[in-house]
Amino acid sequence: MSSDPATDLPFFYGSISRSDAEQHLKLGGMADGLFLLRQCIRSLGGYVLSVVWNLEFNHYSIEKQLNGTYCIAGGRPHCGPAELCEYYSKDADGLVCNLRKPCLRPADTAIQASTFDNMKDGMLREYVRQTWNLEGDAMEQAIVSQASQLEKLIATTAHEKMPWFHGKIPRHEGERRLYAGVQPDGKFLVREKDETGSFALSVMYGKTPYHYRIEQDKSGKYSMPEGTKFDTLWQLVEYLRMKPDGMVTVLREACVHGTSAEKRTPVLPAVRRHGNGYTPPPAALLRPGVTKLPETDDSDNNPYHNPNEVRKFTIQRSQLMIDEVELGSGNFGCVKRGVLQTDKGQIDVAIKVLKNENEKLVRDEMMREAEIMYQLDNIYIVRMLGLCSGEHLMLVMEMAAAGPLHKFLSSNKETVSVENIVNLMHQVSMGMKYLEEKNFVHRDLAARNVLLVNQNFAKISDFGLSKALGADDNYYKARTGGKWPLKWYAPECLNYHKFSSKSDVWSFGVTMWEAFSYGGKPYKKMKGAEVTSFIESGKRMDCPAACPEPMYTVMSECWIYKHEERPDFKKVEASMRSYNSSISTQTSPEGAAAAAKPVK
Repeated sequence: MSSDPATDLPFFYGSISRSDAEQHLKLGGMADGLFLLRQCIRSLGGYVLSVVWNLEFNHYSIEKQLNGTYCIAGGRPHCGPAELCEYYSKDADGLVCNLRKPCLRPADTAIQASTFDNMKDGMLREYVRQTWNLEGDAMEQAIVSQASQLEKLIATTAHEKMPWFHGKIPRHEGERRLYAGVQPDGKFLVREKDETGSFALSVMYGKTPYHYRIEQDKSGKYSMPEGTKFDTLWQLVEYLRMKPDGMVTVLREACVHGTSAEKRTPVLPAVRRHGNGYTPPPAALLRPGVTKLPETDDSDNNPYHNPNEVRKFTIQRSQLMIDEVELGSGNFGCVKRGVLQTDKGQIDVAIKVLKNENEKLVRDEMMREAEIMYQLDNIYIVRMLGLCSGEHLMLVMEMAAAGPLHKFLSSNKETVSVENIVNLMHQVSMGMKYLEEKNFVHRDLAARNVLLVNQNFAKISDFGLSKALGADDNYYKARTGGKWPLKWYAPECLNYHKFSSKSDVWSFGVTMWEAFSYGGKPYKKMKGAEVTSFIESGKRMDCPAACPEPMYTVMSECWIYKHEERPDFKKVEASMRSYNSSISTQTSPEGAAAAAKPVK
């Protein structure tokens, strides 16, 4: 049984990924107006229209409305996907072109069913049998008459049937199950956190479990913190198998719950009370006593949980094992690799070791950095774990083993795609937006101070020059110049020694240029005075060869001369997010293609 009105369309491919859709269009000849229809992974009952124009791919989301009609955002409603495609074949009405030629599904290619498609018929019958107490013809009639509403209702609880769903277990039990057997990167499970019905995703990476809170907005949509939103939990998980969306890795192998395949009685969703399109069946079909459950509380606002929560301002020297190999060095001293012993086990750390404790200026600067870092707690910022006073003063921080962004990109040009860089820079913009909201000015944002946990996970580091602004201050004025990174500084920093989040925005633009240049050096061989003259004359660095035009537009906006006209990080992050979500994504770090072409 299928209630999908697109099933009979010869250009409908079902639940295929964006990259698979583009491959079909390539095989179809890439003619202007060539199109196909596929299932949308984000919204229930929705589709995506994929169209070729000027040898580029364009993807349009088609949402199913509460009244049963279908429409592209901002477009006219249509009674079905077939009618919608017929309309756009006659009038582009906002698309890049008319739909001219359907990319027909090959005769030997079946419509790809989603995870939910393969289970929904059984779930529908089980629900009607147990909830409405119907059998035989009465059951079939109820299912036919209420099919679309029932499917949407069942979909919201389909995660209960998935092998990766472990029900209501505490975090330590989730970790125990992940550690059982082999622990490949990407092994994962989803658990119910507490009585409110909220969820958490636990995933292994580097033999360490990481825990992420799954957010749910007032309309009931699920997402990772600040990530793409989905109608159901299982759709979010399917998406995270293709894109990490800010996590340490994509999801790969499910940690199978031993009882996940057991039959369970589907219940009315404990969540998604608003806008889910569900219309209860006639009263005669309902069993007495079926009521809606209360709406959940959304009070837990911490999006990221470190399983080894060890943040103490003072760390004992006996807890640290320090490797003699240096990861880097600077005026303060050097950074070494180390291991921190905690009650929950050992974790890799980076240790900033003070070179000369007798040099009061350096010590004071390091203490100031420690005080600043200790106040910050964001997934995209290197967290300080504590200070240790041993043979030297040591600042103990999270380890980002892949190293500085510019060096990583320079050494991995053939394996890091432009899409990958867009995702990393979006993460940096989210970290900077957090700093902006906390009234912190970084003052030294550059690719050298963006560290990678892995190819898909970036963290902002080095807060030695940072300054906390007062609640009513928009900027502060530095008293001395010192050794400043002039090529990353905005005009007001160079001319008036004024620093603000808007000057950090300028630095973000330069950092973007470094990233899309695969670790190139900004302003080539210009000296400081030459850079100043270059900027004052209205000139800006050219767009890097691999940089998509929308990203250079963001870069150029970051370099607006007057700081009051420059966008803030809230706007920059929104632009980065919009473009990041619009382009095709790689499925794993190992499968990264070289410099992928941007998709409109």
